[in-house]
Amino acid sequence: MEQTRNTLKELGFLERDPYDLPTSTKRFPDGAQYRVEIPSVEGPNSFKAVLEAAKEYDVQVHRISQGSGIMLMTDEEIQEMVRLGHENQIEVSLFVGPRGNWDINSQPFTSAGKVIGQRLQGVDQLVYAIEDIKRACDLGIRGILVSDEGLLWLVEQMKQRGELPKDLVVKISVQMGQSNPVSIRLMEQVGANTFNVPTDLTLPRLAAIRQAIDIPIDIYVEVPDDFGGFIRHYEIAEIIRVAAPVYIKFGLRNSPNIYPSGTHLDATSVALSKERVRRAKLGLQLLKKYAPDLVASENGAEGIAVPVIK
Repeated sequence: MEQTRNTLKELGFLERDPYDLPTSTKRFPDGAQYRVEIPSVEGPNSFKAVLEAAKEYDVQVHRISQGSGIMLMTDEEIQEMVRLGHENQIEVSLFVGPRGNWDINSQPFTSAGKVIGQRLQGVDQLVYAIEDIKRACDLGIRGILVSDEGLLWLVEQMKQRGELPKDLVVKISVQMGQSNPVSIRLMEQVGANTFNVPTDLTLPRLAAIRQAIDIPIDIYVEVPDDFGGFIRHYEIAEIIRVAAPVYIKFGLRNSPNIYPSGTHLDATSVALSKERVRRAKLGLQLLKKYAPDLVASENGAEGIAVPVIK
């Protein structure tokens, strides 16, 4: 075992998970340690609800993300999301539309096959995904969510070739699944700009990942039921301390899965979005009480993928 641990050390990783929980010295480009993300904001009306609730509860939101997919939004809806994001200097991150469990594949719907549900099958799905991304970028979006390693690599190659915007922020979905320092460093090397880790990682495991990568870590501090349902509000301060720079994400326990969303679920999506912001208020109150010195970014800070008005 010692030989294996020494090999990890020689390769630039920790030899074991750091149970002493070292404080991260890494930061966002503006020097901040954390930002706030509200996930599952499934359209313009939900985005407006987030903004209204953020004002009501005095919650600073740096990023909103959407899960139903670019392909399930009209041009006009995306343009409205772009406008709202630009005016409020908030990142808008849209999930790439085509994926395994949106297609005719059967394995993602089996008990043992769910783990591959977000991967893309074949060349055509990669093409569809890139076309989805191009459409969003043409409308002004500068943040996307991906859940397939091949798509991640392809996006990075196309950014380097000038076929996609160089300032496009590629966020890795929690459903990608990598959960150790080596795997996540690989994703960083092939183009990940920010990585949503699995929801059940302990503080030592988060600390080990932080020591291995420089990109921001995204982590749910309140987790949707189908990802575990954990509520980690009292851990927020320590998560930020050991994992900075970090996006703390407020999902919602005891809420329906509405993917893929649409106008038929708009009222539900709006209500869920408002409550996620209220949950953020609860978590941030604890953060201010127990760790008032931790620093948040300002809206529009460097690295926040604010949409571009076309």
